[in-house]
Amino acid sequence: MKNNKILILGIGNILLGDEGVGCHAVKKLRDEIKDENIEVIDGGTGGFHLLSFFSDYEEMILIDATMDGKQVGTVSLIKPKFASDFPTALSAHDIGLRDLIETAILSGGLPNINLITISIETIQNMQTTLSDEIEESLPHITTLVKEILEKLRASAS
Repeated sequence: MKNNKILILGIGNILLGDEGVGCHAVKKLRDEIKDENIEVIDGGTGGFHLLSFFSDYEEMILIDATMDGKQVGTVSLIKPKFASDFPTALSAHDIGLRDLIETAILSGGLPNINLITISIETIQNMQTTLSDEIEESLPHITTLVKEILEKLRASAS
């Protein structure tokens, strides 16, 4: 049975600098969003232990870094329906996340996903802080998440 709550799931490796922006974003969102119908979870580096989230929720906001060639710090919104709709260069865990999505589809489908990507230039080695450009994108991510939540609430009414 699907959970009626909305899941905000940040993905990334906080030990690799900008690659961990999804985790940094959910930490900030956890402090700002106080709603019992919204769960905010740090998904770390992904992997199959996250598979149940894709079957347990009807609505998901997924936040992840991507090396898509756009200007560093660019925040984009994608509404993927299939694994092929996900960006081809989802940072350091591209294979794991894509495999996770494909497995979720085979296991019963995907929830309605709003994928927020943040463009990064490179994966830093053993650095827990974000670059200035990525740090500056955090308020934009928060604003976009809140806009998505308002649309989801409005469509549920």
